[in-house]
Amino acid sequence: MKKLFMLTALTMTVAAAGCTTEDRYTAGGAALGGLGGAAIGAGVSGNAEGALIGGALGAGAGAVAGNVVGRSQEREGYCRYSDGNIYRCPAGY
Repeated sequence: MKKLFMLTALTMTVAAAGCTTEDRYTAGGAALGGLGGAAIGAGVSGNAEGALIGGALGAGAGAVAGNVVGRSQEREGYCRYSDGNIYRCPAGY
């Protein structure tokens, strides 16, 4: 049952991360944090409730960490637009 739950959680996380328009670092951090948190929560508590709580906390922490890493990757000559994407800045900007 635990293997089925973990497989389902992995599938849902990958699907959600693939459908987002947010920064890829934020989505990747949330996915990795959620998976890690679910694994730790399941291991510590031994039940699905612990895995869900751990996954939720891990996803939140991973999203924050991924966002920080993504923002530190910005390069000179590139601008972050209001849609969240990074493009080459217009001439003279």
